[in-house]
Amino acid sequence: MAISHVHRALCLIAAPVFLLYCGAVAQADEAMKSPIVQEPRVLVVVLDGTGQYRSIQEAIDHAASGDTIRIKAGEYPEDVTIHSKHRLRLVGDGVDKVKILGRNRVGAFHIGKWPYGATEVGISGLTIQEHGGLAMGIFNGHALVLRELKINGMLFGQQVQDVRIEHCVIGGSETTGVQLADSQALLVGNFIHDNDHGVTVAGKSDVRLERNVITRSLFEGVVVTDSARAVLLSNTIVKNGGGVAFLGTSRSDVSGNIVGLNKVGFVVGASSTTNSSYNAVFNSEENYLRAGSPNVPAPELKADSDLTVDPRFADPGQDDFRLRSDTPLTRVGGFAYLGALAPVDEAR
Repeated sequence: MAISHVHRALCLIAAPVFLLYCGAVAQADEAMKSPIVQEPRVLVVVLDGTGQYRSIQEAIDHAASGDTIRIKAGEYPEDVTIHSKHRLRLVGDGVDKVKILGRNRVGAFHIGKWPYGATEVGISGLTIQEHGGLAMGIFNGHALVLRELKINGMLFGQQVQDVRIEHCVIGGSETTGVQLADSQALLVGNFIHDNDHGVTVAGKSDVRLERNVITRSLFEGVVVTDSARAVLLSNTIVKNGGGVAFLGTSRSDVSGNIVGLNKVGFVVGASSTTNSSYNAVFNSEENYLRAGSPNVPAPELKADSDLTVDPRFADPGQDDFRLRSDTPLTRVGGFAYLGALAPVDEAR
């Protein structure tokens, strides 16, 4: 009988202790399941050591999702790579103040690499210098924004999606200024200059070019080839060897552009499909050619709505491709003006 009372007392003591233990274990399990959320940080890179880092790459390696890396003025002789990162921003002090030079690798700046990509990465406010024939390579990434950069050399993208390249100056490549393969991208408001080719859209890419100025290419300003899909809307493609070439089985919609002051305007391959409307075409040798060996004049390619008139640029010799007040290219086909840049009187 005494033993029974003792056993009952022990059970009454042990039960709440056991329940407390179980509750503690459950709370620990929940804590392990819930990720620790770190507040976004600003990591500062300064060459003289007054920031948290001297090296851009070191800051990237230590950055977490949501962080911003601020890059202070200076020339950085290093190779920079961003991969396996999510929601990261690199902000330089300005294209005239921050310059990435590269060091040992082809391409001074890489975003993504196989098999590791990068997502929701934004880069702005710096200059990237060509190194080994490539300035910047973007590979296997998603939701990338390149804004207000100066890229001295080629920008190459392969197997990237939802890329936005805006208000950048891209030039000086001995091959192509912007080359995209099997990629989906938007190029808007860029100045692309002094390359062998301005923009090449290849593979299975789907690319939209809107309000870009593409000038002084040795060959074509834009090439759309393979089975790529392109939309060219309100661009100014001028003073190139050729304007735009549509090759392979590519499919393109072309509207509201100025393709002028080139040797040749449009070159269209027999297997490509091009829907064209309300373009101003004004070139020194031919406006429309069928691709071949050699290319053959094809005036029948002119769309009924195309205009073959002098755009009347403000000062094309000084790269001022705004339209003068006496231009015939305003209020055409639903466009306030054709081309990338507003007329002089509207831009004031």
